[in-house]
Amino acid sequence: MPLTLEDIARLSGVSRSTVSRVINDDIKVKDDTRQKVQRVLNSYNFQPNLAARWLASGRTNVIGVVIPAGVSTIFTDPYFPQLLQGVSAICNTRDYSVMLWLAEPEYERRMVTRILHNGLVDGVVVASIPMNDPIVNSLVESKMPFVLIGRHPTMDVNSLDVDNVQSGRKATLHLVRLGYKRIATITGPQRQVAGYDRYQGYLKALQDSNYPIRPELIMEGDFTEENGYSSMQRLLKFKPDAVFVASDSMAYGAVRAIREAGLRVPEDVAVVGFDDIPNSAE
Repeated sequence: MPLTLEDIARLSGVSRSTVSRVINDDIKVKDDTRQKVQRVLNSYNFQPNLAARWLASGRTNVIGVVIPAGVSTIFTDPYFPQLLQGVSAICNTRDYSVMLWLAEPEYERRMVTRILHNGLVDGVVVASIPMNDPIVNSLVESKMPFVLIGRHPTMDVNSLDVDNVQSGRKATLHLVRLGYKRIATITGPQRQVAGYDRYQGYLKALQDSNYPIRPELIMEGDFTEENGYSSMQRLLKFKPDAVFVASDSMAYGAVRAIREAGLRVPEDVAVVGFDDIPNSAE
């Protein structure tokens, strides 16, 4: 049978209210009293009732991570494990736990309702949402603290992002400076800000370099390796000498398609990816 606060109070020689204050890190408790209670807590490996603490403090010390994408994508795209590892590492240093919410896009509204009304999280990190996704409006209306991974195209909300336009532009200009003339691109999904912004960077680089924009050298992708492979197969018919690919996962697929066609990278077709995920160095 688990120890109660009354048991700890009796073993510590203090009142029940003092035990509660020690457990809740009340700074007004004297150091010698705190140490006395803590010794009993440690010796019995006491774990407080989290539900009771949530009710008392109004906080759960849990951050929700919401990724409204296909579940299979989350477990195959190397970007998401890196994201989750980073969120978890920071939360752990602050004594927060992480709750991951996964749902296929068609169940997204139901998922959002659960997050906003179940009282299980103190805040939410939202990643990989389409432009103008209603989840953002729901979060704003709820007053729940949240951060987007990636800027929002129209709303002034908290977000973390890189400058995807400038990055896409620099990647394409790198190929221009190397002397390539028929620079293709495999974009990210144009309904997502990251995909749209990287494509805009590609277009800007071509315009700044007085290169023609050739529609046949532009393929819209979905950030997956298989899509990078199939898109590159279609592009090869138009003989590009270089390609800017909007994600490293798609770049892996593009390189595979180039090599299967009997061509060399970068001697025949140069490839620049985006994300700098660990395997990219290989």
